[in-house]
Amino acid sequence: MLVTLAEQIDSHESRCRQHLLRLRMLARTPDDAALSREVAVEVRDATNAIIAEAEAMGRAAIRAAGERDPQAETFVWVRITRLASAADRAVGAADGRDMSRLRADLHHFDALTAAIWAVERAAYGRRPDRAAH
Repeated sequence: MLVTLAEQIDSHESRCRQHLLRLRMLARTPDDAALSREVAVEVRDATNAIIAEAEAMGRAAIRAAGERDPQAETFVWVRITRLASAADRAVGAADGRDMSRLRADLHHFDALTAAIWAVERAAYGRRPDRAAH
């Protein structure tokens, strides 16, 4: 059975959502809560998993485009790089045990992630029977 690009996007996005939910829960931690070293590890692991899903989706989209399109590749990889930079800032905030900064960095990371998936759905299609999250 052939899997369509839209189905691949759905699959990558679904796995991504699990990690985003954990990050959103961490972002709801009160400012006065003590951040442990484990929080930084959780942030790093979740952001790395999300970046891996976005990279895999980007590679699939570029392959589906057929001929190498330098503009499409640049578009994808610039966004992945921004996402990785936001992840680094969030991990740094968690390492520094700065809950206020961590919350802001996770919010930014979440927004960048949502934008990546929105662009992929718009550019490469999504099955009409699936509702956006």
